[in-house]
Amino acid sequence: MKRMNKILKYTVVAGAVLSCSGLFAGNEDRVGSAGASQLLINPWARSGAIGDAGFSHVNGLEATFTNVAGLAFTDKTQIKFDYTNWLGNAGIGLSSAGIAQRVSESSVIAVSIQSFNFGDIDVTTVDLPEGGIGVFSPRMNVFNLGYARSFSSSIYGGVNFKVISENISNLKANGIAFDAGIRYVTGEQDQIKFGIALKNVGPVMRYKGDGLSTEINYLNDGNIATLEQRSATYELPSLLNIGGSYDFIFNENNKLIAALGFSANSFQYDQYRIGLDYGMTTEKAAFNVRAGYVIERKMFDVDNQANAMSGLTAGFSADALVGKNKSALGLQYAMRLAGKFGVVHTFGVTISLK
Repeated sequence: MKRMNKILKYTVVAGAVLSCSGLFAGNEDRVGSAGASQLLINPWARSGAIGDAGFSHVNGLEATFTNVAGLAFTDKTQIKFDYTNWLGNAGIGLSSAGIAQRVSESSVIAVSIQSFNFGDIDVTTVDLPEGGIGVFSPRMNVFNLGYARSFSSSIYGGVNFKVISENISNLKANGIAFDAGIRYVTGEQDQIKFGIALKNVGPVMRYKGDGLSTEINYLNDGNIATLEQRSATYELPSLLNIGGSYDFIFNENNKLIAALGFSANSFQYDQYRIGLDYGMTTEKAAFNVRAGYVIERKMFDVDNQANAMSGLTAGFSADALVGKNKSALGLQYAMRLAGKFGVVHTFGVTISLK
């Protein structure tokens, strides 16, 4: 069994390192050329409040987005529901839900879904540009299946498989992708952590459906033919996250986590991330205040800014500790600046059973 653990441990490490080389091949000319950009959106409040800098210390279900290796730190069962008004005033709703469950002393599995709701949009045609003939509701969904385990008291690893679904009234695209991550923990009180995660690796996607078909009278003789066009393929927004954190443990009830992170993106500018998470625990409750900052090239250049999601983030959470095992029933909130779109607010509920 020990030999098998070593084999698995080194396989995860080697796979992550070897796969990283392709991600650094991105260049400025590829910015904005990928699709499925919803894979870059953090749907969870607690990790979003620190600017997504928690590649090395975010635990539980939220780790399936930042670094799936953190899923291995789930106590027993964790259930989460979060809602985000994506891009502030754009009127897009992002709903997220999931459950993480420990299945053995060393292994944890998780299932979650993220669903975007764009509301109803009028159907228009060339002859009826004002609509009035019905509505359609675009949808984008991401289904996640994650697995993580502890290989030793210092090394943790995991993988997360995704199914991506996008559709409007007459077009749809489906795809698959995976994430892989590892975490290393050291220090007398496990206060030093490092993490690396490879995300959104998968085959290209393509739109298909009746929306690509056009009826034409190519001979002007009354005979109608159907012309079917082929859509171009598009790649997934793969990236590499690297980060570290340090726990400043003041006493058994007060702790400050300082985190640094770097995101090497294949299809957008690289990002540097800073996050702070101060937590205070009492016998009956736990409180956390969080803040972060995301730094990206040209973020202050209004005319050439490539990403609205940069700059300040903040949030807080409050958890009631109930029962003999101090299970947590919590509420959380995060805000993220979105430039001209306003402020992105995320609200959530977490149930963590021990």
